[in-house]
Amino acid sequence: MVTPFQRNGEVDYPVLSRLIDFHLQNGTDYLVVLGTTAETPTLTASEQKEITQFVIEKVKSRIPIVLGISGNNTKAVVERLKTESLEGVDAVLSVVPYYNKPSQEGMYLHYKAIAQATLLPVVLYNVPGRTGVNMTVETTLRLAHDFENIVAIKEASGNLVQISSIVKHKPVDFQVISGDDAITLPLMALGSVGVISVIGNALPKEFSRMIHLALSGDYANALSLHNHFLELYELLFVDGSPAGVKSLLNIMGYIENELRLPLAPVRTATNEKIRNAWKELREIL
Repeated sequence: MVTPFQRNGEVDYPVLSRLIDFHLQNGTDYLVVLGTTAETPTLTASEQKEITQFVIEKVKSRIPIVLGISGNNTKAVVERLKTESLEGVDAVLSVVPYYNKPSQEGMYLHYKAIAQATLLPVVLYNVPGRTGVNMTVETTLRLAHDFENIVAIKEASGNLVQISSIVKHKPVDFQVISGDDAITLPLMALGSVGVISVIGNALPKEFSRMIHLALSGDYANALSLHNHFLELYELLFVDGSPAGVKSLLNIMGYIENELRLPLAPVRTATNEKIRNAWKELREIL
């Protein structure tokens, strides 16, 4: 989920409430709170806690909540897991440590500490384009086999061979989730089970329909929807994310087009392209 801000830069909780209703009414299967798209690095610790509790209280267990708890200081992440109240949270999403570029053994030990610090299901998150380092197939599978509560990976490496290999060799109950909207349908054909999505912030009903068509084996109709989304897939990332999807949500009338520095809104030209793509898509769908 995006974090909506008021024009003064503060978190817009009435709008956040409306966004949650929007997802509940339009087929979102679960909410990821405080992920990348939430601009989490720009939120204070107190804001993160307040947003988490707000979403939990608003959702009232109607759909699962996955909470992003990440960092490049293993001790600090473990401390959060051990001391913060996680009542109402159904799983934890934790990204590969960024900036300090750990070795594969360092990644393994980082996630081992996380798995041992909580009873909640843990979803690994591999996104080398943001973290600067890739978690290999071998490390992913080692974690999947060694810890029962490491239950899934959000894979955003974009490497189809790597992701296929994880799917092929993973434990039966370990899930591979797409972290990249544009290749979600191909990944589902390879064995992934869904997506943690950016475009789903604005088009939950339409995008989840594509996912569920694929899950049911109806790839022809899923492909038709996928092709309708192609232009937006690119536009939502051309000036960075979540700037693109915030532009779209603003055009749709849901939020102010406000981000926190160092993130900034999309360029005027990109905004107009998103507006035109949305207009065309609305006429089709």
